[in-house]
Amino acid sequence: MNQNPTIGLVSLGCPKALVDSERILTTLRAQGYNFSHDYEGADLVIVNTCGFLDSAKAESLEAIGEAINENGKVVVTGCLGTEEQLIRDTHPKVLAVSGPHQYEAVVEAVHENLPPVHKPFEDLVPADGLRLTPRHYAYLKISEGCSNRCTFCIIPAIRGDLQSRPIASVLYEAERLVKAGVKEIMVISQDTSAYGQDIKYAQSRFHKRDIDARFHDLARELGDMDAWIRMHYVYPYPHVDKSIHLMAEGKILPYLDIPFQHAAPNVLKAMRRPANQVKTADRIKSWREICPDLAIRSTFIVGFPGETEEDFQQLLDWLDETQIDRVGAFTYEPVAGAPANDLEGVVPDEVKQERYGRLMEKAQAISIDRLGQKVGRTIDVLIDDVAPEDNRALGRSQWDAPEIDGQVFIDDAQNIKPGDMVKVTITDSDEYDLFGAPAEAQYQVKPDA
Repeated sequence: MNQNPTIGLVSLGCPKALVDSERILTTLRAQGYNFSHDYEGADLVIVNTCGFLDSAKAESLEAIGEAINENGKVVVTGCLGTEEQLIRDTHPKVLAVSGPHQYEAVVEAVHENLPPVHKPFEDLVPADGLRLTPRHYAYLKISEGCSNRCTFCIIPAIRGDLQSRPIASVLYEAERLVKAGVKEIMVISQDTSAYGQDIKYAQSRFHKRDIDARFHDLARELGDMDAWIRMHYVYPYPHVDKSIHLMAEGKILPYLDIPFQHAAPNVLKAMRRPANQVKTADRIKSWREICPDLAIRSTFIVGFPGETEEDFQQLLDWLDETQIDRVGAFTYEPVAGAPANDLEGVVPDEVKQERYGRLMEKAQAISIDRLGQKVGRTIDVLIDDVAPEDNRALGRSQWDAPEIDGQVFIDDAQNIKPGDMVKVTITDSDEYDLFGAPAEAQYQVKPDA
């Protein structure tokens, strides 16, 4: 009997692309294929690319080249797949190229170049599908595309306008994940708070109840499931305010990932950011009055065309006022096809870098202060990894998303394993992370230096 063929996978870019990769793997696994997390032993490699920035395109092209050199048979998909000619000019040996969330095209290309040996058996696949994340957390993608037209972004051109999934489908998937042992669900899309606004008749039946496909209704329903619910890519539309009460009640995590990108009105207008006229500083203050434990994560672009020193100072002052807990930033980089390329007032690279340094210095100081306020508290921590030889565990609090935020380092971690939810008393903090011990362990709060 011939051995089932093995597929290797390289998944680049954001969590939304990771979900695409999981869907492809789930389909192929049901058809009898085996999988490898690297090139070794693979009969064919799928490279799921990112194409948002020129640097991401370069990384994707490099990954394709490595896969060809190591394996030979390569199928390319993802955001860079919309630039097929670029891929084929750079790597003419690729077998097939498709764009984002074109699952059928990827599967067809695999079939054509590496036919399955056995007839598919659906029971070979877990009920929750195959995942590339650890067993205890998962990403839940609720829509594709985006209907905003930010001048620096080409995502709508790559992925199309907003296409929301039916809410019953989203909730049934979340239920399957929780039943499979997932402790944390991260809700993702290009514009999570716009969920359902593209659906004319948004109401769906779920467990004999009519539920509206809207951001708040989705958050409320997910909050009734036995898992942490973390909201990502939330634009600050006015209707988001209502969901802060769900965080205060403990229904969903007190965490919002909001891509503010800037704070100066002139820059926001040039970016064409949605909800840019809303007084976000006042709203953040009111959110924290309702839910004092709320943590906000955001990203910012430094050196956008036309950004003046006054604009940048407004951003720094706004950070002081809002005390954003988690900050990521990058210097502006032109993207082929983006309207921002035609804007006047190009900021020199050395000015971009200098402003970036000042922004991150400000953000670090805020983070040190915010995390220092957690010392002495006992909190829930979801364990991601353990080091038995060091008697130490690594986890995340309700304020930490995997890979992008901080971590909690836990000493005296006997009998703890990945996926456990542990009560931890925080004994110390630094710029980005917390330190502690299981609540039942003996500890001493570290004195101030």
